[in-house]
Amino acid sequence: MVEQPGTQKGVENDDERLVRSFLEGNDSAFDRIVLIHKKFVFNLCYRLLGDYDDADDCAQEVFIKIHRTLKGFRFESSFRTWLYRVAVNTCKNRIKSLEHRIGMRKVRLDMSNRSDSERVDIVDHGQSPADELKRKEIGRLIQDAVAKLPAEQRLVVVLRDMNGRSYEEIAEITGLRLGTVKSKLSRARLRLRQLLEGAI
Repeated sequence: MVEQPGTQKGVENDDERLVRSFLEGNDSAFDRIVLIHKKFVFNLCYRLLGDYDDADDCAQEVFIKIHRTLKGFRFESSFRTWLYRVAVNTCKNRIKSLEHRIGMRKVRLDMSNRSDSERVDIVDHGQSPADELKRKEIGRLIQDAVAKLPAEQRLVVVLRDMNGRSYEEIAEITGLRLGTVKSKLSRARLRLRQLLEGAI
């Protein structure tokens, strides 16, 4: 489930080139940044929030914030790490809001009314319908279990196990110490095993 399109170094080089181009006044460079990163930003938001519409709103908000603040980007970390940090903080703010807490009482599970281009998961057309149904059910069970984790445990498990970020990157994105990241991840994985025991 790790989402790392292209090589990490290649993406970072493209990011830096596009950011510099945007900072020099090329507005179309920002459109390209959005096209490259919109899918993984949406998926990150969805996994943290558990709701399609909230994730969609949040992802849009992330890119609005990025556009507004990109002039202050200093190239001290990779653009992608900075983008993750903005997305994580935007989701944290959404989770804290009263409106979101009320909305979290119901998690939308049925995504059948979404078109193929809007689906969160990539469909493997080589699978039989029965296998596909089983895969979707397992994905739903995992998403439900992840949604039950405390916010910081959910965050580290999504960044590490679903997005393939290193411990160091997670520490940089979240502002947590490396040891704290590892202990929260260990507790999150243990809790997920307990939640999923007998279900998968």
